Amino acid sequence: QVQLVESGGGLVQPGGSLRLSCAASGFTFSSYSMYWYRQAPGKQRELVAAITGAGGIHKGVDALKGRFTISRDNAKSSVYLQMNRLKPEDTAVYYCHTSFPYPEGSWGRGTQVAVSS
Repeated sequence: QVQLVESGGGLVQPGGSLRLSCAASGFTFSSYSMYWYRQAPGKQRELVAAITGAGGIHKGVDALKGRFTISRDNAKSSVYLQMNRLKPEDTAVYYCHTSFPYPEGSWGRGTQVAVSS
């Protein structure tokens, strides 16, 4: 059935970059918006970036003042998060999410990003 599998997390120094990937299966990928969320210890989960099925960026999402860029490849059923100029406060577990199936949607299990010297 529906699977969302994140990868690409790890330890990086401040100012560095990472690209997260989310491989999706079990639904018609191109028909659904995709989202990246993150959750740091002791904090609420927050929306990082969102993209429509056709690749449009949701205008209501700040995307960390341009440091993070979401993209997707519908042929590969994958969504990506390019993270640049990383800061220690970006340390969190990053989750891939979609609204299928309505209304609860689906979540990946997360990938850990640690930004530290």
